[in-house]
Amino acid sequence: MMLQSRTKGLSIGGLPRKQNVPLHVKAPIVTAMFTMGANKRFSINSFSTRNVKVDAANLDLSALTAVSPLDGRYGRNTAPLRQTFSEYGLIRFRVLVECRWLQKLSRIEGVVEVPPFSPEASELLDELATSFSVEQALQVKDVEKTTNHDVKAIEYVLKDHFKKNAELNKVLEFTHFACTSEDINNLSHGLMLREAVTEQILPNMDKIISELQRLAVDFAEVPMLSRTHGQTASPTTMGKEMAVFAYRLKRQRDQVAAVPMMGKIAGAVGNYNAHISAYPDVDWQKVAEEFVTSLGLEFNPYVTQIEPHDYIAELFSAVIRFNNILIDFDRDVWGYISLGYFKQRTIAGEVGSSTMPHKVNPIDFENSEGNLGLANAMMEHLVNKLPISRWQRDLTDSTVLRNLGVGAGHCLIAYASTLRGIGKLQLNTARLAADLDNSWEVLAEPIQTVMRRYGVPEPYEKLKAFTRGQKVTQESMQSFVEGLDGLPKAAKESLKNLTPGSYIGNATEQAKNIAINLQ
Repeated sequence: MMLQSRTKGLSIGGLPRKQNVPLHVKAPIVTAMFTMGANKRFSINSFSTRNVKVDAANLDLSALTAVSPLDGRYGRNTAPLRQTFSEYGLIRFRVLVECRWLQKLSRIEGVVEVPPFSPEASELLDELATSFSVEQALQVKDVEKTTNHDVKAIEYVLKDHFKKNAELNKVLEFTHFACTSEDINNLSHGLMLREAVTEQILPNMDKIISELQRLAVDFAEVPMLSRTHGQTASPTTMGKEMAVFAYRLKRQRDQVAAVPMMGKIAGAVGNYNAHISAYPDVDWQKVAEEFVTSLGLEFNPYVTQIEPHDYIAELFSAVIRFNNILIDFDRDVWGYISLGYFKQRTIAGEVGSSTMPHKVNPIDFENSEGNLGLANAMMEHLVNKLPISRWQRDLTDSTVLRNLGVGAGHCLIAYASTLRGIGKLQLNTARLAADLDNSWEVLAEPIQTVMRRYGVPEPYEKLKAFTRGQKVTQESMQSFVEGLDGLPKAAKESLKNLTPGSYIGNATEQAKNIAINLQ
């Protein structure tokens, strides 16, 4: 097929342009001539944007125009993180740290220039620290246009607020006293992560674990054919397999919760140089520890200009492990749906395929798996990057730390998708039973094991010859057992009464005991 171009400003198939066309002018209609066997020709018009006008510079941010689907398509899932990880969230926590530091200075006996504040002054600082608004944050961004420094802009805006109070006006220059920007930033990041983990990440992890615990108990007695290496294997119960994931996820969830959020306020290189030069008689390391712990963070006594971020790497590593287990769950359930073990509750109006009307796809588990992969990729970079900083610090962590919420956002999308998928599951016991009834070969294991007990020679080899590559039925298996020499009659009867559906070991008990083991 040959493609010929009739355009004046575009090149197609390697043909040269006949003239240069500025990008802002209306694009021409491309008329392409196709030559197909027997010299038959037809033309199409394509790539016409003649009537499309988009002023990108003035395109308001919305769910439709957001570059990232975190704030676009999936914005409803990530909305709870906006107050924490957005630019406003970062400013909000920075303001809190600055105000609390000034209050701390007023309580240090040796810093006589900052006397204890009156209730009125403290109330103003408390109000700024806890209720800094989006409108006030916009003032910070306006000042930043001049300073080109985000933390300094906050200092200037706070000073403007402090001027309204006579006491605070006298101590304006103790705003941001002896601090490097990273003193404010690292504490803000710790507070951001603590808020996100305690209010969003852990509660959603707990919901998933709770749902799996429920499935474990509900399906504790439902036998299911196991598959190892994709092949039929000794049966289990669906509930026990749900319990396995509940237990695994709970261990990682607890490790996420156990990671301490750390902080420092030790100045430009971690030695309290400026602090001591101004007030040499103050125990500044003690003051710093008191201040950091008062914020609910754990004090790091050994730092450079930055808190070295090792705890962030620990935190995200734990989240990644949780996510990897959840990917394992998503894939297993996807497979169970494919096998027909689960049906999915249909939702009126929902479409599974644009061309195949019958489809009810496992989209929730697929969406979860995809977003967990994105979350892990972002957090893996943070895990590997953040602990590394040249000498006393370089700036490579700064832009990376602005993405703390990206991995968390994809986590919330994934967790919501998994929960939604679980909510649609309907167990197909008939399909499970049919699969078991078609897999009598799995009883080769208990039969050869009992044969070993009673000294029957070559038990494994006998069962291998009987079952491997052969179609085994209930009748043929019972006939095999009946013909065995050396087995007591009671043992034979017990094996003849065994079925794939009853050969489940203590799977039911394990599933029913999941609550005890999750404590």
